[in-house]
Amino acid sequence: MKNIVNILILVGLLVYSSFAAERYSVAVVPQMQTIYIQKTWGSFLKELSGRTGFEFELRHYATIPLFEQALEEGTPDIAFMNPYHAVMAYDWQKYKPIVHDQKSLVGILVVKKNGAIHKLSDLKGMQIGFPAPNAFAASLYMRALLEQEEGLSFKPVYLKTHTNVYRNVMFGQIGAGGGVNNTLMREDDAVRSQLEVIYTTKPTAPHPLCVHPRMSKKAVQSIETAIFDLAKDPKYKEILDDIQLPTPVKADYVKEYLPLKKLKLEKYIVNDD
Repeated sequence: MKNIVNILILVGLLVYSSFAAERYSVAVVPQMQTIYIQKTWGSFLKELSGRTGFEFELRHYATIPLFEQALEEGTPDIAFMNPYHAVMAYDWQKYKPIVHDQKSLVGILVVKKNGAIHKLSDLKGMQIGFPAPNAFAASLYMRALLEQEEGLSFKPVYLKTHTNVYRNVMFGQIGAGGGVNNTLMREDDAVRSQLEVIYTTKPTAPHPLCVHPRMSKKAVQSIETAIFDLAKDPKYKEILDDIQLPTPVKADYVKEYLPLKKLKLEKYIVNDD
């Protein structure tokens, strides 16, 4: 009798597992405030779950260095990251970019509108705010260009998020701040109207959605198809726009992200908080 009960339990577990939804963890680079990420990505993942049948767990990392640590350890199954993170994460764990937005990424340096600073030379020796050392276009690439191509000496200050950078500039706490086109356009009009862009980086491939190699090709294909299907329906335009994927296209690591190594940004990478 005991053996029969054990067999029935085993059969039940097998049946349950065959119907249980696949579950994947998702991490998002913390460019914006936590509440914004939870709201926008929560809405997106809900729609993605409905179309794929998968369950998605949104994992929060308070700072970009903590997010990078998770990538280095291969913790999230899926991650939305900056372009240079894609290079680092491929080297660490072979994360593969699958989709990104059609619009290029541009780093921007903003100052307070109608303030005392109007050109780069006005910032000599001053504090410039950045989200984090390894935030690509907003910090890593920006600092390299300011130092190597513009010959500007400055004091970097790291403020954790793009949102914090923009507000510190707006309130005059720092002379200027690094951000990107995609995050500035998502700020309130009250913030954008107080800021002026005085310098930009060269365009690069934008933030990709990447997957860990432990995910099956079938699961990845299902996610890709669902994202492209969402993009075909105008009803989901706002949801995709909020997560920086308004017009998703396939990503190519070798053609679009590997060339970023040629920028030789290694000396600007900071490996701790």
